Amino acid sequence: MLTRSHSSDAAELFKSLGLPNVSIHHAFGHFDFTRSSRRILVIGPMGSGKTEYSARVWRDARIALVKSDQFARKTRTGTADRRNVFFIRSLLDADRFPDYPDDALAYRGGYEVLGSNIARIRDSFELEKVLNDHPDCGTWIIDEASFYDERIAYVISREAEQNGRVFIFPTLILNFRKDIFNPTARLLLETATDVFPLTAYCEHRDCMDDSFYTYRYYFVDKKECPALFFDPLIVVGGDRIKENPSEPNYATRCQDHHYLPGKEYTYLILKPLGLEAARGNIEPLRGELQAIRQDISTSALGTHFYERYGTQDTEAADTNLNALRVPNIAEKALLYLFIEQNLLSTDQVVGITKNLNLDTEYLSRIARDNGRGIHFS
Repeated sequence: MLTRSHSSDAAELFKSLGLPNVSIHHAFGHFDFTRSSRRILVIGPMGSGKTEYSARVWRDARIALVKSDQFARKTRTGTADRRNVFFIRSLLDADRFPDYPDDALAYRGGYEVLGSNIARIRDSFELEKVLNDHPDCGTWIIDEASFYDERIAYVISREAEQNGRVFIFPTLILNFRKDIFNPTARLLLETATDVFPLTAYCEHRDCMDDSFYTYRYYFVDKKECPALFFDPLIVVGGDRIKENPSEPNYATRCQDHHYLPGKEYTYLILKPLGLEAARGNIEPLRGELQAIRQDISTSALGTHFYERYGTQDTEAADTNLNALRVPNIAEKALLYLFIEQNLLSTDQVVGITKNLNLDTEYLSRIARDNGRGIHFS
């Protein structure tokens, strides 16, 4: 960030060139490799340029590495030189950029080849091993750090404070529900030393307002179908448009065009049914899931939607109603109560699944991606 004096200098330069008075907004400057122990959050919705920011750091490092030995003394703490940049990507995110080389720091619109300075990890323990294996690397970019276990925030803080290493986190902090993504995201916020918030244009076809939110939706018969509030938090997939109605798409949207139907239903009806099941009375929940699966218009979910949106003649109401077109809604409701609310036992989930003939492949895959296991054999 530029100081007030730098901003004033820029204004004077513009004035001396005979240009009119304008408000001067500064983009990111070149990365400062002399400052140690930083934990830098780069946050914003999908498409706001978080990973491209990381690519700029990599390119700046290529320039800094050819500087003099006298300059190099400012960028080192012990064996770690902050001009040596290492990129970490989650194993869960392996399919995000399938058309790029394995050693690429890829972003929308381009990539940088990193050679051996890249690794894919599963958790904070694997990060510790990679850190130990590369003691000369002083700047670490951890893509989508919120995907990992909470322990990673403290592994990073310890490494930064003890060894002067710098960590950059291009990551989502808010999920598609506009909530803090998870406990890891909250800890990253608490332990960060710097935050760079990025925005993007709203991707709705009729809008170019600033967008802060990541919007999840599905395509069903070429119609935009917003994700229900109780859609699974983590759905692993690539970074490309998908026509398969079981696979989500993502866009960046402003407040007015970020549709999130079903929140009231979740707390008014679905969660109370889960609480009743946790007390031993599972039949009301089973009945609601059966109605959702067989004829959603007869379910409490369908009734709630038609009362809320069915009488409105607006694009937003029509789009919200489209959420009921998405497949596996009963499975998603069951997973929400099992994974996020911890109201159902594994035996209850298996029993309902077999009784209603739910999609076991979908349930197993989503539960695994969200850190829970279900076996139906």
